[in-house]
Amino acid sequence: MTTTMTITLDIPRTTDPARALRSELVERAATLGPRIAAGADRTDRERVVPAENIAALAEAGLLSLMQPARYGGLQSDYRTLLEVSREVGRACGSTAWLTSLLNANAWFVGLFPAQAQDDVWAHTPDARVAGVVTPSGTAHVVEGGYRVSGRWAPASGCAHADWAVLGVTRPDAEGTPDAVGMVLAPMSELAIEDTWFVAGMRGTASNTLVGEDTFVPAHRFHSVPDAVEGRYATPFTDEALYRAPFVPTAALVLTGPQLGLAAAAVDLLLEKAPRRALTLTSYASQAEAPTIQLAAAKAASLADSAQLHAYRAAADIDEAARTGVFPDYDARARMRMDAGMAAVHAREAVRIVCSAQGASSFGEANPLQRIWRDIETGSRHAVLNPEVAAEIYGKSLFGIRGTVSVMV
Repeated sequence: MTTTMTITLDIPRTTDPARALRSELVERAATLGPRIAAGADRTDRERVVPAENIAALAEAGLLSLMQPARYGGLQSDYRTLLEVSREVGRACGSTAWLTSLLNANAWFVGLFPAQAQDDVWAHTPDARVAGVVTPSGTAHVVEGGYRVSGRWAPASGCAHADWAVLGVTRPDAEGTPDAVGMVLAPMSELAIEDTWFVAGMRGTASNTLVGEDTFVPAHRFHSVPDAVEGRYATPFTDEALYRAPFVPTAALVLTGPQLGLAAAAVDLLLEKAPRRALTLTSYASQAEAPTIQLAAAKAASLADSAQLHAYRAAADIDEAARTGVFPDYDARARMRMDAGMAAVHAREAVRIVCSAQGASSFGEANPLQRIWRDIETGSRHAVLNPEVAAEIYGKSLFGIRGTVSVMV
């Protein structure tokens, strides 16, 4: 029985065609759900999303949500990405994570100069992009560009990618906005080290990318401080999607899979409770027991609250992109707080379901244990850190800005 709420809070002035497209894309994800769910154990066990599932997502257009329409992409919006990745997340957390991250990295490419975008998509419009924006590499200036070396992890989606967005520092540019940047490199010029041995989100294959003295042309560099402040290199300023604020989007895209995991956990509770007795009590059906009813109410409400926070942030982001008004620091702080709270509420919803179902939640044959492992891992991504988000937001409420992190 699937009764968890689907929240319909929408962006002001979102057009009917946009809502219709969003609905169609979510339906496509739902159609793929049983197939993805059937392979979720294999994905977890083999530590990689099966290539055929990635191909199915791509064929359904679900990996081109953030790709410019100029190259055949759907160029949708962040609410759409959240809803699609939530629906995929109901079937498999790792697959949803890649759905979000491969799309998010395509959005990063859309911020680069036109020539860099052409390098990625002009001749291969179905090219996929992985990436790690954390500046774990170094770029040294040479004629025509840079020589880049480094190790980047965790590189979610690298097993299925053709290109990578890589964070770098530039020693020659210390003290300038170019001191920290992103570069684009083809996967053919990078090595993958198998390092992703984790408890949850195992199927994301978020291994380590290694580059050794890789040449990157100058047009494939983008300043991160410029991006944080909304100064993007793309010349296509009429494309609303690529006006969205950098840090809030980087945080928000990670919440979609977790919304789906929370919804899946609640659905499992509602499905199983009527058919199971409450051990060591007189209740022949858990569904009749107030303790389980209260747990279901709390978990469902928390799953809904996670959606409300995430969808509010998406509405703010999409409206800012639509109007071309870059959000100020305080607005961006609230968006990051929303993303952190979405992760916390979703994780707590899953915890309550596991407690209600008892030790059986952690049996290997029970999908709840995988859901629990996935959300416990994914919700602790550094960009989502709720304590850091709370400090940033709390300080901003008192007019204290820029003292915690540049990533706002």
